[in-house]
Amino acid sequence: MQEPHDAGAEQAILGRISRMVADEKALRELLAGSDSDGADERDRLTALEHELDQCWDLLRQRRALSEAGEDPGGARVRPSSTVEGYRS
Repeated sequence: MQEPHDAGAEQAILGRISRMVADEKALRELLAGSDSDGADERDRLTALEHELDQCWDLLRQRRALSEAGEDPGGARVRPSSTVEGYRS
């Protein structure tokens, strides 16, 4: 069975999500065990959460386009302000 030409793109997005989830976990553990105020780490965690939401949104868009018989390559990263308002 031949993979669709976009399978590599989806795998790349999933790989990025996996790396970001690991980074998020490490940051949370660092903040939990830190005596400092952790302002830089909290800022990085917030940015990471926004990026993760954007990646998940992009993946959902690609899958929806594919299921509708359209080109998943038409999916675009939407602004954080847009995807942050969505409910899971």
